[in-house]
Amino acid sequence: MRLEELVVQFTEAFNREDLDEVLSLMAENAIYDELDGKRSVGKTAIRRAFEPQFRGDFGRMRFHMEDVFVDEAAGKALVRWSCTTEKSGRTRAWRGLDVLHVRGGLVTEKHTYAKAERLRLEE
Repeated sequence: MRLEELVVQFTEAFNREDLDEVLSLMAENAIYDELDGKRSVGKTAIRRAFEPQFRGDFGRMRFHMEDVFVDEAAGKALVRWSCTTEKSGRTRAWRGLDVLHVRGGLVTEKHTYAKAERLRLEE
C-alpha cells in the first residue's frame, strides 16, 4: 500500500470510530505524542490514550483532511486537518496536523499539533 493510501485509511478509521483498525495500522512499539504534550508508547498505552475519544467522551469527532504531504522514500507524511466535535447540540471546530512516521507499512510515530484559541474538549 502506498503511503498516501495508508494515511487516508488511518484517518478514515478515526472517523468511523474504529479503534481496532487504527491500532492495526500502528506498529507494536509505536509512539503517540498528543496535542497536550502527553506521550504514549506501545499499542496498549496508545489504546488507553484514544479510548475517551472513541468512547465519545468529547462528542462525535470528525477529521476533515485538508492537505496531505508525503515523502514515500523517507516514510513520512504530514496531514493538515480541521476537526469538528458535536456534543450536547453544540459544534466546535479547530485546525491541526499530524506528522506520521511509517515503517514496514505501519505507523511508528504520530505527532499531533492543534491550532485553537482555547482548546477545551471537556465541558
